[in-house]
Amino acid sequence: MSNKTIFGLVIALVVLVIGWQSFFIVSQTERGLVLQFGKVVREDVPPGLHFKLPFVQKIRVFDGRLLTLDTPTQRYLTLEKKALMVDSYAKWRIANVQRFYTATSGLRTIAEERLSRQLESGLRNEVARRTLHEVVSGERDQLMANITQELNDSARRELGIEVVDVRVKGIDLPQEVNRSVFERMSSEREREAREHRAKGRELAEGIRADADRQHRVILAEAFREAEEIRGQGDAQAAEIYAQAYTKDPEFYSFYRSLQAYRESFGSGSDVLVLDPESEFFRYMERGPTRQ
Repeated sequence: MSNKTIFGLVIALVVLVIGWQSFFIVSQTERGLVLQFGKVVREDVPPGLHFKLPFVQKIRVFDGRLLTLDTPTQRYLTLEKKALMVDSYAKWRIANVQRFYTATSGLRTIAEERLSRQLESGLRNEVARRTLHEVVSGERDQLMANITQELNDSARRELGIEVVDVRVKGIDLPQEVNRSVFERMSSEREREAREHRAKGRELAEGIRADADRQHRVILAEAFREAEEIRGQGDAQAAEIYAQAYTKDPEFYSFYRSLQAYRESFGSGSDVLVLDPESEFFRYMERGPTRQ
């Protein structure tokens, strides 16, 4: 290979390297700026193919999409000095590339660390202005709107960041407060249970007393009806006896004596001491007389 050919290849390689260093591409999801000796000479480079001075200028690109800052759960005090554990997150993106680069050296970790501190401070102030009820439900939407506006203003001014939204994922009580609340709720439920049991016993006693009263009334009515029926039966029996006695008094007397004998001498061990001339033995000495 001749020197001319080698020189041509070197020239082609140099041109290729210079061309490679002279062009850069910014994608649709990126934000870019051009630095010359560490100084920003072009900011907010739009997406597409661009030219820069080779070896003199450098390109820095950053993620231009909507990003999420998920902060750890923090403890805050309400207006009544009640502690709350608040879990929140923020949605943000780069609004001013030059300011973002100047404030954070283009590092996302530094940006999120400073944004997290501002979010924590803003939440502390907003929670401290409200009662527990307002934080949990009464003014929760207003709280998030206020902290979003305040955080967006300060982040734009200091970090070149636009805060799109701030949301509170969860609000809970501290562990020690949870325990006391649980114990109080348990005691309240126990008190309600005792009240329900007492009302149940009172109702049961009333039902039992009413059942006993109805039981006694039914028995009394049944006894009264039974006595009436028994009285009617006795009256009918007495009437039948009377009719039978009037038809044949002597036979009736004889029949009653036989019944008396049967009842008196029903057991072999019965002993009666009577006068033989007693009226009781008159039908043993003589039979009934017919008229």
